[in-house]
Amino acid sequence: MTELIARPYWYLRHGETDWNAAGLSQGRSDIPLNTRGIAQAEDAGALLAREEARYAKVARIVSSPLIRALCTAEIVAQAMATSRAAPLSVAVDEGLQEVCFGEQEGQPMGDWYDSWIAGAYTPKGAEPFVTLRARAVAAVNRALDGEGPVLIVCHGAMFRALRAAMNLPANVRLPNATPLWVTPSDAAGKAPWGLDKLG
Repeated sequence: MTELIARPYWYLRHGETDWNAAGLSQGRSDIPLNTRGIAQAEDAGALLAREEARYAKVARIVSSPLIRALCTAEIVAQAMATSRAAPLSVAVDEGLQEVCFGEQEGQPMGDWYDSWIAGAYTPKGAEPFVTLRARAVAAVNRALDGEGPVLIVCHGAMFRALRAAMNLPANVRLPNATPLWVTPSDAAGKAPWGLDKLG
């Protein structure tokens, strides 16, 4: 199984959508940010601009192609421009798109996540968790294989897969638009990784 490159990075889940607010599974459904999600993205960008130097300045931004993440990334880049000569450009990696939840998309969030993560259940038409984990690791490794610290703007289930790859409990919900500084605990990345939440 491919492992994450043991290099620190920034992670940001997209801002809120109407489906988030209603407690619905989104998956690959391309749902835009709502008004609150736009404000969250602006706040996250301002927070990163103020606090990034305490950790490592963001050198690049790589985003999921889904509109809720891409819009969040673009808003963050603009908000962070106050501390730079020009806004950072936003690259897109198809591998960072959210998991396909199949028949569960648009449905209320259920209690099936633990079974899905364990590999005991996969909704009809959905991506198995083990496949998501491999895709998430490959996409993040591509993002990490560049100059300077990267900000990855992505999704909640993707971060569950990354948590599994970072030897952390997987089924932990990441709030919308909460910047994380993610660090390996050892050079091989075998021990649980560290997560510093800004704000």
